[in-house]
Amino acid sequence: MDLFSWNVNGIRAVKRKGFLDWIKKESPDILALQEIRVQKDQLSDKLKNIEPYYSYFNYGKRKGYSGVSLYTKIKPNKVENGLGIERFDKEGRVIRAFYDDFVFMGIYFPNGKRSKERLNFKLDFYDELLEYALRLREKGHSLIISGDYNTAHQEIDLINPSQNENVSGFLPVERKWIDKFIRHGFVDSFRYFYPDKEKYSWWSYRTRARERNAGWRIDYNFVSEELISNVKKAAIHNEVMGSDHCPVSISLDF
Repeated sequence: MDLFSWNVNGIRAVKRKGFLDWIKKESPDILALQEIRVQKDQLSDKLKNIEPYYSYFNYGKRKGYSGVSLYTKIKPNKVENGLGIERFDKEGRVIRAFYDDFVFMGIYFPNGKRSKERLNFKLDFYDELLEYALRLREKGHSLIISGDYNTAHQEIDLINPSQNENVSGFLPVERKWIDKFIRHGFVDSFRYFYPDKEKYSWWSYRTRARERNAGWRIDYNFVSEELISNVKKAAIHNEVMGSDHCPVSISLDF
């Protein structure tokens, strides 16, 4: 089973840049998209109905902002949106699908760079997400939590760590939350296979950073620790264009 996650920075924009050809060629079993930035009435049939996928969407209330989606060849037992907290859920940041062997969560975590208020919003979201994930685990579910976490965890995960230590996305408080997440039994699948590899998943458009590979690794596929033996490989597909992020993937056997 191949599972991909990709912040597309606008699903209609990435469609114009070859998304439909890419999904046909790559053919992931499960694909989670973040920052689709579209409303239901703006979504074309070509994006709603991609064979052989079941598709699900969580739209943000604000037009042109946030939103997540899920394309899956395997029909889930059920699909739900949000965390049950209105101030987060109105931004369309969470979609979760219940399968026989695991619960998959595709998430677009908030960005805290805009203001102190948004940083606090991001940190609150982190804490609520962890509490929700732990409740699912208490019920016996194994979890895969994929998406744009909007935080680089370690110095190896961004190009200039010392210059960004006071920037949201690499603040100590954000990085400590990922430490906490790991302590609670979640595994960064890419780091599990590649503890010392410098590879990035996001590059700023403003500085033409991708041409220089001056990036950040902020997109992750975390799995609950009992699933890590099922993960056979992990990858960052920085050859895939179309967004300021690239897809990240894991392959699993069950």
